[in-house]
Amino acid sequence: MSEAEGAGDQELARDLGFLEAYTIGLGTMIGAGIFVLPSIAADQAGPASMVSFAIGGIVSLLAALSLSELATGMPRAGGSYYYVNRALGPFFGSIVGWGMWGGLMFASAFYMLGFGRYLTFFLPMGATGVAIAALVMAAILTLVNYVGVKETGALQNVIVIALVGIIIVFIAFGLLNYDAATMGEFNPFGWAQVAATAGTIYVTFIGFEVIATSAEEIKNPSRNLPLSMLAAVVTPTLMYVLVMFVSTGNISRELLINSRIPVAEVAAVFSDISLAGFNVGAAAMVVGAVLATVSSANASILSAARVNFAMGRDRILTNWLNQVHSKFRTPYRAILATGGVILLLIALNVEIGTLAEVASFSYLVTYALVHVAVVVMRRADPSDYDPAFRIPDPLYPVVPVLGLLACVAILFQMDLVVQVIGVVIVGVGIAWYALYARSRSRTEGLMGEAISPEPATVPDGRGTYRVVVPVSNPVTESDLLRLAAASAHANEDGNAELVAVNVIEVPQQTSLSQDLAFEEERVQAQSDLLEQAREVAGGLEVGIRTRAVVGRSAARAILDIVEDEAADQVLLGWTGKRSRREHVLGSTIDPVVSRAPCDVTLVKLGPEGSRGEGDIAALAGQGPHAPVAARRAHEFADAADGSLTLLNAQVRDDAEDEGKGEDDYHAAGMETVESVAEAAGLESDDYEAEVVPATDLEADLLAALERFDTVCVGATRTGTVSQALFGSLPETVGSEVEGTVAIARGPEDSPRSVREALVERLQP
Repeated sequence: MSEAEGAGDQELARDLGFLEAYTIGLGTMIGAGIFVLPSIAADQAGPASMVSFAIGGIVSLLAALSLSELATGMPRAGGSYYYVNRALGPFFGSIVGWGMWGGLMFASAFYMLGFGRYLTFFLPMGATGVAIAALVMAAILTLVNYVGVKETGALQNVIVIALVGIIIVFIAFGLLNYDAATMGEFNPFGWAQVAATAGTIYVTFIGFEVIATSAEEIKNPSRNLPLSMLAAVVTPTLMYVLVMFVSTGNISRELLINSRIPVAEVAAVFSDISLAGFNVGAAAMVVGAVLATVSSANASILSAARVNFAMGRDRILTNWLNQVHSKFRTPYRAILATGGVILLLIALNVEIGTLAEVASFSYLVTYALVHVAVVVMRRADPSDYDPAFRIPDPLYPVVPVLGLLACVAILFQMDLVVQVIGVVIVGVGIAWYALYARSRSRTEGLMGEAISPEPATVPDGRGTYRVVVPVSNPVTESDLLRLAAASAHANEDGNAELVAVNVIEVPQQTSLSQDLAFEEERVQAQSDLLEQAREVAGGLEVGIRTRAVVGRSAARAILDIVEDEAADQVLLGWTGKRSRREHVLGSTIDPVVSRAPCDVTLVKLGPEGSRGEGDIAALAGQGPHAPVAARRAHEFADAADGSLTLLNAQVRDDAEDEGKGEDDYHAAGMETVESVAEAAGLESDDYEAEVVPATDLEADLLAALERFDTVCVGATRTGTVSQALFGSLPETVGSEVEGTVAIARGPEDSPRSVREALVERLQP
């Protein structure tokens, strides 16, 4: 028997594919920046400010490459904070942690003021009204994240898609109406001012950092993480440059500078359609701006809470701030603290440009240290650092060196007031380290190892027949494992194992690691459940490994494990009840049944003594998976020394089958039974054959099955439909038969929806 793993080795489910990770970053980056900053940027650098956006994009691309390597080598919540803390130590970790938290709060306040400004298009109001609108929306977003509304993730994707469409249309019409004379002098203040403006607008590029903070939740990180980060930088960079080009080429610089809603003013120039007194083009841009600013602020609040947690995990910040709410399971104190500071910044009437620049300053300091961290980790090469993505050799160390120099250069070009505020935030991080974190932090930097590196080793893998068994109920767990063991023993000459899986589901607002750290009762229950699984497997003389997972979706986590383990079969428990309103068999079962690429066995347990024991029947019909059911029934019978009957029902129709006698029906039934047995690999002495005459298939079949303790039936469908997954007859048998029922299907490629097809096309 294989050695059991410890109960405390929880893992985090990788729920995010390329599209999900990409939209997380894009949702933050296509925010107030593209809607509010054109007026601020035009004021500072004129039309040449489009070059400032290009500079910001290049600096971000360099940071994205370094972050991608660090994130795939250390996929933990906290993003840049965690990487810097791990590589350079808690002193720099405290600086970056406080800087990121502060930067996200300044950025959120900036987004909310942008939200208030664009509302003036519909509700004319002064600075006080804008501030009140910003305060109200900031409070609402804080409450939404406090409660943990699950739909925010899906809504984020819809908003991002809508924004991209709105901006593309804006650019297209703007290019058609472009007038070079309107642009005027391209670079009226010199290239030094263009560089300084890059610091002002850099707040628009902090979105890809949100992807890194979710690195431990990204599927196939070697591909999806760097690709999503680079795409989340390139897409808005192109949009920002084109939006500035269109803006300065459609309205005068003076009008652009004095506008609170610059892109709406531009859209009004090339849109002459009005509705209810409002210009349609301008109104569309206002709607986009409102959606963008809300989306950006929401994503920033989420990211800030995760940075808080990562700092608390390393004892740089008190864990009091990271307690999870007993009802909502969200880090409510961190969310309230973040929301409170955002409200304070708005209430203090800090200039919108200053908010943007301070956020930029904080992240430029962060990314400068991230580039240093890459070099340190490469040099130190600790045993647990094995990035799935590495900066290609021709670009290393060019990327981190250029990235560091670019960040420092922009920092020195920023306004003195911003530099002072930024230095104060850095000072807070240093003071906090000296007064609090220094004596408590459990981490040490790797600077010494970077100076004198040592080689690391990589562990080997394994291979065998494998049955994945999701477990969630200690009452049914032992029987499910016993039935799974029966299948395992029958395959690969006994060289098989079980993988018992339990998933703790966590809301979007809470870091997976954070829920693991603070939901002690659920984590302990999970540990006890998997410990029981190991004890049960010991008595079954079968190898077992346990996987304790914390994830957003139990179904997705199970499917990922099935893929990761290259499982031959997944065996799940089922209550026998169906629901046609929201789910067919259950919210966890439906996706697994529909999408698992291996054998699937769904088991409804009957009374004690009938669970894969006693008299066992398998329905031998024409369905594509009848041989799978027969094979599963034989495995159960063989393990429990029970009897096996392959049962076929022959429906009589006197009108269509005129002239056929009893012998003809029986012969047809026996032929089907023998065909199923042969396909299942059964010998004639492995089973008894029985043919049931029927006039009402379901009623007569259910009556014939009453004398059996366990019934195995094959799926009659090859994919999902609106009312049944396995087919109406198998699910009727499952819900009506009092004994144990196992519904089985073999490996198959189920039809994908359009969305699923697109996701899988981008996610190999």
